[in-house]
Amino acid sequence: MSKTPKSFKISKTRWSEVVLVCRKCSKKLDGGFGPDGDKTLKKALCPKDAVVAVNARRPEELLIVPAGADLFEVKARLGLDDGRRLKPPSPAADPGGDPVETTS
Repeated sequence: MSKTPKSFKISKTRWSEVVLVCRKCSKKLDGGFGPDGDKTLKKALCPKDAVVAVNARRPEELLIVPAGADLFEVKARLGLDDGRRLKPPSPAADPGGDPVETTS
């Protein structure tokens, strides 16, 4: 039985800039963040069973992406839509049997 994907959430910020943290550098610290100082920066900042994504052109909006999210939907919500469909249509959705054209 497959899990039902969780819904997306958007968290508004008042950011006007974005700071990127090097994963390799963060690993070297091995903790020191959070209320008790016992978490890595990643654990202290990220939600459980999801990741936070931000488009640097829109730093005022954080997208909280649940595990198992559709990648085309993630791209579209981040403003990275390249014109491809969010999800391929099911065969039942095309009663005429015409081939569905996709781009890559």
